[in-house]
Amino acid sequence: QVQLVEAGGGLVQPGGSLRLSCAAAGVIFSINTMVWYRQAPGKQRELFATITRGGSTYYAASVKGRSTISRDNAKNTVYLQMNSLKPEDTAVYYCKVVGLSDSGVSDYWGQGTQVTVSS
Repeated sequence: QVQLVEAGGGLVQPGGSLRLSCAAAGVIFSINTMVWYRQAPGKQRELFATITRGGSTYYAASVKGRSTISRDNAKNTVYLQMNSLKPEDTAVYYCKVVGLSDSGVSDYWGQGTQVTVSS
């Protein structure tokens, strides 16, 4: 069984920074794409950033230049460094990985971590 454990959310002032992490635990043979989504109050979940196993990245236009996604393949962990945070970045942030386990290729989701940007 594969589980994703997220950490790093919290309350931060506008202009501040946070680093989120998401670690995959369990029997997982390989991980392809790792993704961060976010869901703001009253809004649909939106794709935030992605990173392939080879390190290619994609960012939503609203966050490009303010955030950096990275990964440590040896630790099956993806990170999201967010800078210059704005109140509109307040959301629950979810990670997702596309991984190969003994049950085949599946999407695995984290439990979500709350990020609140407020003074």
